[in-house]
Amino acid sequence: MLQKKICMVGAFAAGKTSLVTRFVSSIFSENYHTTVGVKIDKKVVEIQDKQLNFILWDLYGEDEFQKLRISYLRGSSGYLLVVDGTRNNTLEKAISLQNRVEESIGQVPFILILNKSDLIDEWEIDTTQISKIEQKGWTVMKTSAKNGFGVEEVFQNLAQKILEE
Repeated sequence: MLQKKICMVGAFAAGKTSLVTRFVSSIFSENYHTTVGVKIDKKVVEIQDKQLNFILWDLYGEDEFQKLRISYLRGSSGYLLVVDGTRNNTLEKAISLQNRVEESIGQVPFILILNKSDLIDEWEIDTTQISKIEQKGWTVMKTSAKNGFGVEEVFQNLAQKILEE
């Protein structure tokens, strides 16, 4: 079985921990818990008759007070760049983080996740912004950690990208 380190990267309170919990345990909690440092989970993903053991590194959210520890990213086979669709500033933070991640570990597969699709009426991110990101060649997917929409598909898509490397 192939072991693959996957990092969850994004702004503070974008939904990284909730996405991992939904993916690994199929649950969602309304209680907010700040990740301190890094939280590691595992889940096997099956794709193309192969099993990948995803080691999920849920990194604390970056804001102006804490800077992402680039050392946490070393050895990553891919990462998920998580954005809170209801907060436009999390998209700007994600774009900045993607540049820093790539400078640090090079080009590895990643997906930009627009989380909180269950709150689409409250979104600050519009289709024009999404189109601009897709024009860069980035894969953009919508999810909801709350109701599970798109979560399994994101991890399957990332597994596919990793296998194509």
